[in-house]
Parts: sequence; structure tokens; C-alpha cells
Amino acid sequence: MISRFEASKILTSKVDDNTLIVASLGNTKYDLFNAKDRPRNFYLWNSMGMASSFGLGLAMARPDLRVVILQGDGGVLMNMGSLATTAYRGPKNLLHICWDNHMWEITGRQPTATAGPADLGAIAAGAGYAHVDKAETLAAFEQALDRALAGEGPWFIHALVDDQKGVKPRPPRSPTWIKHRFMDAVGVAPMSGGTGAG
Repeated sequence: MISRFEASKILTSKVDDNTLIVASLGNTKYDLFNAKDRPRNFYLWNSMGMASSFGLGLAMARPDLRVVILQGDGGVLMNMGSLATTAYRGPKNLLHICWDNHMWEITGRQPTATAGPADLGAIAAGAGYAHVDKAETLAAFEQALDRALAGEGPWFIHALVDDQKGVKPRPPRSPTWIKHRFMDAVGVAPMSGGTGAG
């Protein structure tokens, strides 16, 4: 099994400064934040399943930038329709990484469907993703990541991770601050709203 935090560090060491990374709620964003906080990281709070939809929208709006989605198995299961939509739209600049620990870790470690027969890599392939890789070791993850970053997407990496909790500290709890920092980094002027990190 893969350490999600170590894999997050490998990811952030390999992407360029222009890459946009969307991190789903919970341990996914905690590990990304501690691996390397950067203005082009977008941390989602209280919106389970929506990282894939948000990342797809970014990839379509900014085809000049690579977009990486980081999402747990629970988030993918909550919004499986986004896999079909992503494959149908076919953004070449999109990489979707699923951290699969077979559980709803944040809510009490209940098993997800991937603890049984559900195979999210096979589902992504069936939905029509151009490329699907599975990784069960850190070395295999790094190799899959290198292939994905060197080629065109949409790409889905199904990474089987251990059950360790995300490392601390956590990113700011202000969605407004996260949004404005991200928009500034991408070069989009915010329309209105507060800027405090609260």
C-alpha cells in the first residue's frame, strides 16, 4: 500500500508551477497542504464528490494549464457520473488521481464499496478515460505519474493507499480566502467578497 502523504510529496515535486491541483476534502487536502502548499492548490471544504466536477470545469476553462484532481474513493463513489462526463469531454490536460483506502475514513472508517468488488480504475476505463493506471506501491505510483505528466489525458491513476490519517496542520478553513488566493494565482480578478483567512 502507498503512503498518500509520500505520494503527495512526489506529485508536488514533479508538477510545474503552473499546474492547478484540486484537492478533495479530508485527508486528501491535508496531505497536499503539508506536502507543498502553493497558491495554485485549491482545497475543497464540505463538498464531497465535487473535486472531479470542479477539476473538469477548470480543465475545460483553461486548456493551457494542466489540472490535477486528487480525490478519495469515497468522493469518486459519491459523484461517479463525473467520470463519464470527464471521459466524454476528453480534456487532454486533465489528470485524475484517486486515493483508495477502501473506507470512509473521516466519518468513522466505514468500508466503501471498494472494500468489496467495486474497482474504480475499471469503472474509469469503462466510462471512457483515455488512460487508466493502477498503483499499489510508491514506485508504481511514481512511474504512472511520470507517464501521465508526459502524455495527454484524460488520465486516471487508481492508487491504493494505506489507512493513515492525513498529516497536520490543515489548510485555512476559509473557502473565500482559498478562492481568492487561487484566482489571483490563475490571473482571474475576483468579483467581490471577503479576503480574510479566518
